[in-house]
Amino acid sequence: MMDFKYEIKIMADPEEVFAALTNPFQIELWSGYAADMKAEVGYVFSLWEGDIAGVNLEIVPDRLLVQEWFFGENAEPSIVRLELKKDGNRGTVVRLLHTHIPAEVFEEITEGWKEYYLGSVKNMLEVY
Repeated sequence: MMDFKYEIKIMADPEEVFAALTNPFQIELWSGYAADMKAEVGYVFSLWEGDIAGVNLEIVPDRLLVQEWFFGENAEPSIVRLELKKDGNRGTVVRLLHTHIPAEVFEEITEGWKEYYLGSVKNMLEVY
């Protein structure tokens, strides 16, 4: 099991970034796939046609999203922690910590975070 830390600045307010991470209509805009997501603790979500699935563990609107991602029969839960912090007049620093990623999918997951997940959120919010 491996851990991944990543930080990205998005030129949008934390409220906009949080909505892009939790609103199914916005997720569909940046991912290109229908999303089953609600910003509710205990909600079991599904993204990318089920390629990513998990449960929301902790939510502080516009500041924090903690999820468990399901990877089959892992001994330890894979936890995603996304912290949003306002940076300047119009910007948000997103700090990601994703723990207990299975080694066999680590490279795919880390590339996915940078390019297809947070990178796509950044592209969507900074273009519109």
